[in-house]
Amino acid sequence: MGNGIAHVFAQYGYSVRLVDHSQEALDKAMGTIANNLDRQVARETLSADHVEGILNQIRTYTQLREAVREAGLVVEAASESFNTKQQIFRELDAACPANTLLATNTSSLSITRLAAVTNRPERVVGMHFMNPVPMMPLVEVIRGYNTSEEVIQTIVETAKKLDKSPVIVNDYPGFVANRILMPMINEAIETLHHGVAGVQEIDQVMKLGMSHPMGPLQLADFIGLDICLSILNVLFEGFKNPKYAPSPLLVNMVAAGKLGVKSGEGFYDYSASRKAEQVSEQFL
Repeated sequence: MGNGIAHVFAQYGYSVRLVDHSQEALDKAMGTIANNLDRQVARETLSADHVEGILNQIRTYTQLREAVREAGLVVEAASESFNTKQQIFRELDAACPANTLLATNTSSLSITRLAAVTNRPERVVGMHFMNPVPMMPLVEVIRGYNTSEEVIQTIVETAKKLDKSPVIVNDYPGFVANRILMPMINEAIETLHHGVAGVQEIDQVMKLGMSHPMGPLQLADFIGLDICLSILNVLFEGFKNPKYAPSPLLVNMVAAGKLGVKSGEGFYDYSASRKAEQVSEQFL
């Protein structure tokens, strides 16, 4: 998600500072961005003349403090772990200028709780992009309990400048997108678990009968089964409702390391020639 967000901001003229813990991760991210830009050129959605300029808009850093010292907006896109994000927000609050807006790309975690670890809760907001970021138009703009209306409108206008369609939602577990999507994916997994139909059959029903571009089990593989499990756990803990309880099959697959595309196997088997970047070609 981080490289997709950097890609889109750079494509629309923003100066981007991409931060990760290692130069190796940053080099991989830049390679992915370059490949995805080339795909856009091949599909004639981007001029080849613009590729070098877009890449030059992005600078990479392994030190967060150095990267954010002049930032107007930071979009955090770390793994879906509250403890991880909480620590990052503490560091951002200490390192960023007082007027910097702090956004999180979380797909389910509380904006209000993340904001509470900072000294600027009114300037903390959710900016939930969909994957793959360069192609998907939706951005959920999540209003935390203390997020100011000025910040919400700034993020809405920023999303529009990225040619995205922002939708403002309130801060409840899963927001709108994943509160609806994850129970559907979970039910598809339960349908498989109970032997009602096979993987391909379940996905075909949803693609052919409901006009979904991708079946729920393939989508779960693309998202990452560990991420799906994490979001369902947030929903279950947040609402205390058994309808959000993760399927035992999902729990077991994650425990076994079958995480989908990124691990090479989930509900489908992904050979070495079908890594995440190549699977995403069907979108890009």
